Amino acid sequence: MAQQFHAMTLVVGDYDEAIEWYRRAMGFELLEDSPREPGKRWVRMAPVGSQGACFLLARAANAEQTGRVGNQAGGRVFLFLHTDDFAGDYARMQAQGVHFCEQPRHEEYGTVVVFEDLYGNRWDLIEPRM
Repeated sequence: MAQQFHAMTLVVGDYDEAIEWYRRAMGFELLEDSPREPGKRWVRMAPVGSQGACFLLARAANAEQTGRVGNQAGGRVFLFLHTDDFAGDYARMQAQGVHFCEQPRHEEYGTVVVFEDLYGNRWDLIEPRM
């Protein structure tokens, strides 16, 4: 049986705030925003043109979930975003006020920099070495 990773839940503080930030700062597209039961929405986002998995943005609904917002990996890099235009994406994200935790560096696997999303989750922006 063939399997494919489809979606990952990202717990957020507010649907609209998260949609706006991921669109503006990261250039993601909104794939779906459908109402569900009262107070809940089915919100999926992904990088423009992505053929792979997407995020399901889930608004924190209780104290335990609220405590996870921005720290879903205990302070480690949680998500890895590949690009074929590191310099362009880095400059665009800087112009949008994205917080970078370090200067870009060159590793054996490619060019990489750690940044934080609006809630503090850590990401790697990576242009893999070909």
